[in-house]
Amino acid sequence: MRRFGRTASVSAAGLLLMSACSSITEAPPDRSGSVPGIASPVIGSGHTNAVPAEMPARSLPPPAPSQAASIDAYKREVAQRVYASFPSYVYQEQPQPLLRAVIVLRYVINADGSLSRVELLRGNGDRFAEQRAMQSLRQAAPFAKPPAKLIRGARLELSETWLFNDDGRFQVRSIALPQRAE
Repeated sequence: MRRFGRTASVSAAGLLLMSACSSITEAPPDRSGSVPGIASPVIGSGHTNAVPAEMPARSLPPPAPSQAASIDAYKREVAQRVYASFPSYVYQEQPQPLLRAVIVLRYVINADGSLSRVELLRGNGDRFAEQRAMQSLRQAAPFAKPPAKLIRGARLELSETWLFNDDGRFQVRSIALPQRAE
């Protein structure tokens, strides 16, 4: 009898330890394989408003010049590069009904595809989401060289919306899935 009680206690302690560990969320490893010093907020824990550390980007080769026929088509190419650079930060399913944050950025892409400026156009005071959106754009650069017909004054000025779920993952509006109904 005494032996069974000790085994049950050890098993219960193990289950408690495993359940405590399952609620910890870590950011994915960066290019060097190390884990950045910041964890993503956990769903249901009351998201943090801390500014994220630099996000680990997947190294992508420079893109070929764009063949986009319109600004909207070019924005989709930019969004796809952001997604390819940060797959673990992109929500792959329909966004939740009530979003954590809707962030609108204005950015300028030079004729060579380099990013020259990013600014917050609209936010909700969620510094984490605002900074993550800006970082995702900056770190995904350079982008495909925009077609000459879209460029005005050696640059292309665009705006785009990032849609954030409670867990800190996002979708970019140009290629986002429709939100789930409540």
